[in-house]
Amino acid sequence: MICPPLPLFPQSYRTLLNLAKPWRVIEMKSKLQKFARPAIAIITIYLFLLLGPIAALDIPLIAEAIAKNPSQLIQFLIIGLANGAIIAIIALGYTMVYGIIELINFAHGDVYMIGVFTALTTLSLMGTLKSQDPAAIGIGIFVALIVAIAVSATLNATIERLAYKRLRNAPRLAPLISAIGMSFIVENIGLIWAGQSWLVPSFGSTGGGAQKEFPDLLSRMFTNMGMDPNLLANTGLGLRFTIKDLLVIILATSLMVGLRLFVQHTRLGKAMRATAQNRDAAKMLGIDIDWVITATFLIGGGLAGAAGLMSGLYNNTAWWFMGFRAGLQSFTAAVLGGIGNITGAMLGGFMIGLLAAFSDGYLNARWTNAWVFATLVLILLFRPTGLLGEQTGQKA
Repeated sequence: MICPPLPLFPQSYRTLLNLAKPWRVIEMKSKLQKFARPAIAIITIYLFLLLGPIAALDIPLIAEAIAKNPSQLIQFLIIGLANGAIIAIIALGYTMVYGIIELINFAHGDVYMIGVFTALTTLSLMGTLKSQDPAAIGIGIFVALIVAIAVSATLNATIERLAYKRLRNAPRLAPLISAIGMSFIVENIGLIWAGQSWLVPSFGSTGGGAQKEFPDLLSRMFTNMGMDPNLLANTGLGLRFTIKDLLVIILATSLMVGLRLFVQHTRLGKAMRATAQNRDAAKMLGIDIDWVITATFLIGGGLAGAAGLMSGLYNNTAWWFMGFRAGLQSFTAAVLGGIGNITGAMLGGFMIGLLAAFSDGYLNARWTNAWVFATLVLILLFRPTGLLGEQTGQKA
């Protein structure tokens, strides 16, 4: 009897080889990934340098301008810090919501816009817009801050209840589309609001689409007190550091530090961190997940309202579409610093404020957004989770 030839590889060996194939594929992918990131970085930097001169990136000319007028550099630094503080406050709302439920609340920038209009309307109804009394202006600003925080916080929590709560366990695309839809709805509310001249006479008859003036109340208040709004007026430095810059930076820094301490040391803050780490485990320990998420939206909306008043007092303008750009910059700041990271949102906000100020001053204002996003791409190539790393938990 002739025995059949033995297989070249026994069945056990074939099984081992079949198991080894995926590891070979994984090894090849890892090798390709090692070369892919440097290659993308080189291409990006090449395009950066190639398009730089077109976007007014003329380094010798910039260096010459700085050498001729060094104080201008410091002035742009002051402007960047003040605007960066406002961006950072808005970015905190993005990063808090994403850290808890991993949702990009695209309506958050428009909630900030509602905060601007709420503050302006409150000041108008109190008669503060035309007042020359420093005490009345100070009281009006304080009341407007409280009302703007309350209205924006309530609006943000209402958006969560109506548009996001039932979609928490849905596919990611569903809450994303819902967030974009809510952004359009809130924008149109702002557009209608901006046309109501009976609420704010300064709205005039130009319609809701036109930009509205937000009076420079802080400068008026200190001028009527016999003080120069420019704190550096008598130094001879040729710089302008106004009371607006100081108050915006102090208020924004205080809110950011307070939020950090709140999250780290209060009972609700600990519940937020527990929910972000593991929703199911937090629920088993007796934490009310729904209340934690609602409180997160309330705090984020309140911060947007405070940023709205600060922006109106600093930039002296109100526009129904201003939430789009602010939201875009704030979301970029949150990603730049590390989405879900409170300290990262602060850092990203200040960085974008400084980058935008220097781009407007030394490059070309039309290319500012392009430079901001180019910087974001370059940083994410080497730090994919942001400067300070991403901090997120389970999807709620």
